[in-house]
Amino acid sequence: MNPSDLLYVLALQHIPNLGDSTAKKLIRHLGSAEAVIKEKPQNLLKIDGIGKTKLNEFRSGDHLKAAEEELKFIEKNKINTHYFQEENYPEKLKHCFDGPVLLFSRGKINLKNKRIISVVGTRQVTAHGIAFCEKFIEDISPLDPVIVSGLAYGVDIVAQKAAIHHKLQNIGCLAHGLNQIYPKVHQKYVKPIEDNGGFFTDFWSTDKFDRNNFLKRNRIIAGLSEATIVIESAEKGGSLVTADIANSYNREVFAVPGRPTDAYSKGCNNLIKSQNAHLLSSAADLLYILNWDLETKVQPVQKQLFVELEDEEKSIYSFLKDRGKAQLDTIALNCNFPTFKTAGILLNLELKGVIRPLPGKLFELI
Repeated sequence: MNPSDLLYVLALQHIPNLGDSTAKKLIRHLGSAEAVIKEKPQNLLKIDGIGKTKLNEFRSGDHLKAAEEELKFIEKNKINTHYFQEENYPEKLKHCFDGPVLLFSRGKINLKNKRIISVVGTRQVTAHGIAFCEKFIEDISPLDPVIVSGLAYGVDIVAQKAAIHHKLQNIGCLAHGLNQIYPKVHQKYVKPIEDNGGFFTDFWSTDKFDRNNFLKRNRIIAGLSEATIVIESAEKGGSLVTADIANSYNREVFAVPGRPTDAYSKGCNNLIKSQNAHLLSSAADLLYILNWDLETKVQPVQKQLFVELEDEEKSIYSFLKDRGKAQLDTIALNCNFPTFKTAGILLNLELKGVIRPLPGKLFELI
């Protein structure tokens, strides 16, 4: 986008009480942000959703002045901009009715043809939650997914550190401008994230830090991905809001179950109980629901019969040895395992270099 067009988009974004869905409707109606800003007031009033209260805000000349200052910040700091009508705007976010008119980013983000999942949860993450999150990301790492979170304390930073460890593309969605990092203690993760991923926000450098920003930020976390994972949550919390938003976008939501007496499992248990989330007991559940093929970037290792295989893995190995090839459901039926569990065992066998996936959910020995 050229600086002139960007200036008017920024000016439109600066108008208070003008939601993203209304702003996008105005742009589509009149052709451009510049046309919206320059349109006669009486003509704007004819457009559905524009009342006199909002119209008064359009008349202020402060929006263009503010836009000029923010444009200087963008150019000076080499901030990337993503306009909702341009190709570089995240594809999945295009389908969200309240997705930002304009998104800002920093780093080396590449979402093209990528599997993207969001991982959220309580800031008071338990040892169990940490262990599950780290193991989950380790198990899905061969699929090279993009991990999205909010860089907050607790589950967010656990997920993002795990993504860094496994060299996965990693995106932090911020509740403030790109001129700061909150919490400051997470500044040390900025470079490794930007080296393989980066940061998204729709907040300006001049926006004041506000707790309400986190709720607005959550729509980007939910909108970027095809699935949102809630690791742990109390009965109320921001991660449950993110799950609700993801459901409103018709995206898949998963929640990790816990004991009924555990304070930070109540939110997840309620999501599952109300059928607002799939139960997530392992990476295999995600693969099954999303119908992700068990492709892997890991090079096969030399096979050693039964030396490093568990009893359940040996059972599936023996069945495939007799059959040569078999589908997931057939393997589950003949080995007397639930389908979810079978998918998990197959994933482990694949990572050990024992089997390989074929089209149509077929598997064979290597």
